[in-house]
Amino acid sequence: MNAVIGDILPLALAVAISPIPIIATILMLMSPKPRPLGLSFLGGWVVGISVAVVAFTLLGGILPEPETGGSRPVVGTIQLIVGALLLLMAVKQWRGRPGPGEDAELPKWMAAIDTMKPGAALGLALLLSAVNPKNLLLAVAAGASIGRAQLGTGPAAIVIAVFVVIAAVTVAAPVVLYLVAPGKAADVLDEVRAWLVANNAAIMAVLLLVIGTQLLGKGIGSF
Repeated sequence: MNAVIGDILPLALAVAISPIPIIATILMLMSPKPRPLGLSFLGGWVVGISVAVVAFTLLGGILPEPETGGSRPVVGTIQLIVGALLLLMAVKQWRGRPGPGEDAELPKWMAAIDTMKPGAALGLALLLSAVNPKNLLLAVAAGASIGRAQLGTGPAAIVIAVFVVIAAVTVAAPVVLYLVAPGKAADVLDEVRAWLVANNAAIMAVLLLVIGTQLLGKGIGSF
């Protein structure tokens, strides 16, 4: 189990270090309805990640692999494909970063956050966590690792829980900060938001490059 946790930790961290959902969370906490929007978004984020990784874990458990030997060609192929796609996304992010003196562009839906209802916030979180291409690819890689390890229900549930907690911590942290100290949270969260907006593309490019390269290496080693 420890080996599998070691495999999925970088993938969970890659989900966690996603500037867009963190920025969305902060904007919701700075809106007229901070508590319901923030809690709804956090709930949707946790549910979306959980559903995705559980689904791909179940699929990973039925993938055919050789009965003997150390090679895992099916998992290796998945890792190679996911790694290559993440590298392509890294190139796209890097090329799309703002130039000197340019303002970073954010998704247009962020302008409507002030008027959102809790149900819409929950649905948005589900989309960003489970349907977002980057997170979906990371869930595929994590699920393949967990499923093929044949850990059993209990240990697999623990590994999935570790993945979900780490993947959700950066969305949960602003919500918890606001709930604990709403008066002090505003300035801190606004500074974090401004920094993430300015560095979103560069952060994602470097992150995707590192994780994609790591998955390529693991994929090659699985044959």
